[in-house]
Amino acid sequence: MYCEVLWVEELARHGTRAPTKKRIRELEALAGRLEVLVRDAKEQKQSLDKIPAWLTGWSSPWKGKHTGGELIREGEEELYQLGIRVREQFPDLFSDEYHPDIYSIKATQVPRASASAVAFGMGLFSGKGKLGPGAHRAFAVTSESRASDIVLRFHDCCQNYKDFRKSQKPTVEKLKEPILDEITHELVRQYGLNFTKQDVSSLWFLCKQEASLLNITNQACSIFRPSEVSLLEWADDLESFILKGYGNSLNYRMGVPLLEDVIQSMEQAIKAKEEGYASGSYEKARLRFAHAETLLPFSCLLGLFLEESEFELIQREETLQFPPKPPAKRNWRGSIVTPFAGNNMLVLYNCVSNNSSKYFVKVLHNERPIPIPGCNGSDSCPFEVFKERIVAPHLKHDYNALCNVNLEQKEKNSAPSKLSQMFSWFFSLRNVVTPAQNVEL
Repeated sequence: MYCEVLWVEELARHGTRAPTKKRIRELEALAGRLEVLVRDAKEQKQSLDKIPAWLTGWSSPWKGKHTGGELIREGEEELYQLGIRVREQFPDLFSDEYHPDIYSIKATQVPRASASAVAFGMGLFSGKGKLGPGAHRAFAVTSESRASDIVLRFHDCCQNYKDFRKSQKPTVEKLKEPILDEITHELVRQYGLNFTKQDVSSLWFLCKQEASLLNITNQACSIFRPSEVSLLEWADDLESFILKGYGNSLNYRMGVPLLEDVIQSMEQAIKAKEEGYASGSYEKARLRFAHAETLLPFSCLLGLFLEESEFELIQREETLQFPPKPPAKRNWRGSIVTPFAGNNMLVLYNCVSNNSSKYFVKVLHNERPIPIPGCNGSDSCPFEVFKERIVAPHLKHDYNALCNVNLEQKEKNSAPSKLSQMFSWFFSLRNVVTPAQNVEL
């Protein structure tokens, strides 16, 4: 059987970015808190031997910075290299002369997303033009208004989702509380400093920023034991699961306009093939750059990171269990589902056998084939099966009906059962939560 690539959809999260202004203020507040804690320890004549040396006199690397959230050099490089790898993976698909109708590049109006699109395009089309020593070429990046972009920023335009997320924030904090309580108690005992839960939360955020942006792992990260890191990662994953993932069907069903656009584009590519359109006269790739709040729901719409039995549950709109607590293994990990520059690719193939054509869809996550529960665990399946089993159950939902504030009362009426489930789970967890032992990172 001979297969050729007809069309590719890529949805990528922006690359590594600087902390947002809100987070910069949080880190500056942390610096002040650490100064107070060390000073108090000195005044109480406590031994300072247990206090990590870096902690004394620490100041935020982003101190005095008045802007934040922008794509940094590491993020530029991530997307530039991704563009090069995508072209190398699909050389025939990207062999045509560039035209925006053939290779469509779209981004949200948030600067880090559009900058990521530019970096990707520079890699994808490097050597294809006459600009500068890199032989670059100009290309178009288009965006919709942030106020009306229901394809890439559907979460911003969905009032019911914003209401849901706001209402669930306190619940999520309650669910994470036992973990923070336990780790805070241990850090106070270990270092002799009167840490609060907020201190620990900020130190954990600092650890992640130092590791991903500065390649530093021997400061804030060294405060936590491996088992504590595992629990904090799980708490983060629990939050993303409830507020952005499979924890509520609205989280991902509001992404229906994006899924619908993808399927329509695939159907147009199939039509172009069957009607013999000349190469260079139809779209071959749709390349989009957005956010974790876009990529994560889209992964859920495809049923990724689920077992087959779990996929059947979401098809029936039933609630899934929360990701299991360490040391139990889990598929739902934020570091895998939506890292900086994380991406999903849907590749449409035309496969010819015995003079008949069949179309297949293959799904890549972070450039690697990933099992699709709706396709019996394969990483690809016939286009019609993909449409029927994975796409069709979602397309029966209308974005405006899902997100219209007139449905708010209906959501409130169904909320108590979900909240009851969460709190029942939370209180049972309170009785058993202890830091997992001997968990390797």
